[in-house]
Amino acid sequence: MPKSAQQPARTPLPGRKAQAARNDSLVLEAAREVFLAEPKAPIAAVAERAGVGISALYRRYPSKEVLLRTLCHEGLRRYNAEADAALAEPDGWRALVGFLERVVDADVHSLTVHLAGTFAPDPAMMPDVEHSEEVITELIRRAHQSGTLRPEIIPQDVGLVLEACAAVSTPDKDRTAQLRRRVLGVLVDGLRADGDLPGPPPRPGEFAWRWHRGRTDRRSEPAQPA
Repeated sequence: MPKSAQQPARTPLPGRKAQAARNDSLVLEAAREVFLAEPKAPIAAVAERAGVGISALYRRYPSKEVLLRTLCHEGLRRYNAEADAALAEPDGWRALVGFLERVVDADVHSLTVHLAGTFAPDPAMMPDVEHSEEVITELIRRAHQSGTLRPEIIPQDVGLVLEACAAVSTPDKDRTAQLRRRVLGVLVDGLRADGDLPGPPPRPGEFAWRWHRGRTDRRSEPAQPA
């Protein structure tokens, strides 16, 4: 059973560091909006959206690849935090469904769908990747134990559900959120323990190929502002 890491108590940051943290938050939020809309957008578009100088952005993120990697790592941490929180729910089925709802609402999986293969994963991400696998496996085990989750569902099926929801997109952010919840509701009904599923389930690591597409001859180079 995975153990949730205990977070140390946070102390207020001094003025200059607090401003830097706020700027970093603005940059990551802007990067998310820019790169989900257009993964090939230049890093200058992020600086413009965040309202920070390009030189300040480069001091924190020396290349577009570093920024993309940080953005996806933050998404992975959010995913893990929601999964860890779900383990506090004693009902295994409710824990799994609540986790799916929160991750869909946070739109975490869009980062995987849109940005996989655009940067080289960093070895520093691996502990979080491994924790993700452990905690989802535990959530699935508990949901099976509740008797509500159909027996042939495996942890990799969670990715299929989240990708299906992330694929729903409209120009209206609020409407997109509504439709994704509707799709999730349909899919959750399909996770219940009755009926038969067609085809074999996803294999472990079956979707890992996309993190390496287009990476064979590429190196991490400083991104140009234009």
